Amino acid sequence: MADWERFRKNHYDLLGNAMVKNLEKKGYKALYVATADEAKDSVLELIPEGASVGIPGSVTIRELGLLEELEKRGNQVVHHWDPNLAGRERLNRLRDELLCDVFLTSANAITIDGTIVNIDGNGNRVAGMAWAMGKIIYVIGMNKVCPGDVDAAIARVKNFATPPNAMRLNIKTPCASLGYCVDCDSPERVCRAMLVLERAPSGRECHVILVGETLGF
Repeated sequence: MADWERFRKNHYDLLGNAMVKNLEKKGYKALYVATADEAKDSVLELIPEGASVGIPGSVTIRELGLLEELEKRGNQVVHHWDPNLAGRERLNRLRDELLCDVFLTSANAITIDGTIVNIDGNGNRVAGMAWAMGKIIYVIGMNKVCPGDVDAAIARVKNFATPPNAMRLNIKTPCASLGYCVDCDSPERVCRAMLVLERAPSGRECHVILVGETLGF
């Protein structure tokens, strides 16, 4: 391992473990792992084999290969990333994600003190992150950590998460062509509903797994 890679890893390890303590103070069951493989194993340990799992529009969860692993294991996986879904059927699928035994998602940004920020277009992800009916698991790459306050986290979402997501979805917003946010009034604007989790949602078991790699946007 080259020196710069070692220093980068050491930094993530130190920061990730410090953030675990901050997250635990806020009511989460938190864990830091160094690699994506460890993250995948940790998620699978948290999900019973017979459980249903709702997965919203998360690139991170798909990068980890968790849909395939869960389906192979026999879990019922509920998600709406099916191009054949439309109309009422798609709305029903979005609703059913929230009703599963486990809601498995990521986040757009997290502050060092453990505040989680997400911005959504349809509102399904932010609804699930706050009010999914079962266990909630957030898997967050260390690339999404913001050293500042909530304003810094919001800026990260709008300028570093939303543009590539808009490109991925082939949505014609200014940020998709410019690479940064101009607070547009585009009819296809995807920054519509914002959730700031100051503490773990009450009444449910909430886990945060921080991963010492770049995952998602």
